[in-house]
Amino acid sequence: MYLSRFLSLHALWVTVSSVMQHYPSVWGHYDVCKTQIYTEEGKVWDYMACQPEARDMIKYVKVTLDPPDITCGDPPETFCAMGNPYMCNNECDASTQELAHPPELMFDLEGRHPSTFWQSTTWKDYPKPLHVNITLSWNKTIELTDNLVITFESARPDQMILEKSLDYGRTWQPYQYYATDCLDAFHMDPKSVKDLSQHTVLEIICTEEYSTGYMTNSKIIHFEIKDRFAFFAGPRLHNMASLYGQLDTTKKLRDFFTITDLRLRLLRPATGEIYVDEQHLARYFYAISDIRVYGRCKCNLHATSCKEENKKLFCECEHNTTGPDCGKCKKNYQGQPWSPGSYLPIPKGTANICIPSISSIGNPPKFDRIWPNISSLEVSKPNQENVCDNELLHCQNGGTCINNVRCQCPPAYTGILCEKLKCERDPGGCNQNSAQRAISHGPLLLLTALLGVTGLFIF
Repeated sequence: MYLSRFLSLHALWVTVSSVMQHYPSVWGHYDVCKTQIYTEEGKVWDYMACQPEARDMIKYVKVTLDPPDITCGDPPETFCAMGNPYMCNNECDASTQELAHPPELMFDLEGRHPSTFWQSTTWKDYPKPLHVNITLSWNKTIELTDNLVITFESARPDQMILEKSLDYGRTWQPYQYYATDCLDAFHMDPKSVKDLSQHTVLEIICTEEYSTGYMTNSKIIHFEIKDRFAFFAGPRLHNMASLYGQLDTTKKLRDFFTITDLRLRLLRPATGEIYVDEQHLARYFYAISDIRVYGRCKCNLHATSCKEENKKLFCECEHNTTGPDCGKCKKNYQGQPWSPGSYLPIPKGTANICIPSISSIGNPPKFDRIWPNISSLEVSKPNQENVCDNELLHCQNGGTCINNVRCQCPPAYTGILCEKLKCERDPGGCNQNSAQRAISHGPLLLLTALLGVTGLFIF
């Protein structure tokens, strides 16, 4: 009986494990900003790092083309068929819906027949270069969570650069170069993401993987996000603790996957030959049927929701933070400098909430918390305001909150919330030795306090 029950449980575990392998927890944690817990003081909020769910960010994009008149159809023109470059009786006409190829067709629902796509004018001005910039803007900081995928209806370009901006298009940095001949086009040796490592993951490479001739059957270009994640999280992205640790401690890595804008610089259409056939210039143009960008609003681990209002995305900030990216503390909650949340320790991270300003403690703002029963706190004046607690009014530098009425500070600190060094009040000020003693004692007392609190939840 016990054996059969064990085998049944084992089979169930194997099934669940195999299913979960298809859903690696790439960004599956941190979907709650706070939960209620019970302490000796009663029911309070336990805060944790949090972030919005990843989604298809193309729904919120604004697209800009440069030059503005680069889209075909005004005036109408003919171009050659995709499959047969010498059958040049296809027409692009902006005034006829069935023949028009405007930019928004790069982002519409795919799967229809015939397929919809944006198309440029043909290379009729050869040998003048056929250059097109396609800029995707969100007016919001975005964290990429999956591969960028660009599907061409024409053959893929002979030369292209993918660029990113972190400052709303004021400055640009290359993300990746694409060419049929990297050395000739960009004076770079060809590489693929597989040639990179943890130490070189931020290297900007030129790849020949996605730039082949005119007659190619493959029309897709990737910018590999997940392959770069895999250098830290493993091939199936199961070791997320490693990736989160790297993102937490390496700003350059975190910024690498963060954007406000993307730009495709199309520099040379697919030719398929060494030379350009000047007798059939209608063969050469760009056409894109789909662009996919998956990511999430950057909220600095202080929000689980990102909403659109008046065609703008904004974080619904928690942890007493505010701003488009939850990048500062709310008014009256500036008791310590703002800090982003932290992914560590796994799995809840650290919220780094903003606490009330010292000047506002006498008449504090209303806190979003469930207050304990006053009678259980052994407070001599039941109606007086709390001086400290374990949620918002933290005793700093390892101090301990005593019955919500005062902070018991370490020897080197003083102040309502133990926020000041005692030596600052001395005539000679703080010297190196006194500061060092404060630094060495503070973390030890804080650790002791944390261990004591943690013990309340062991069951």
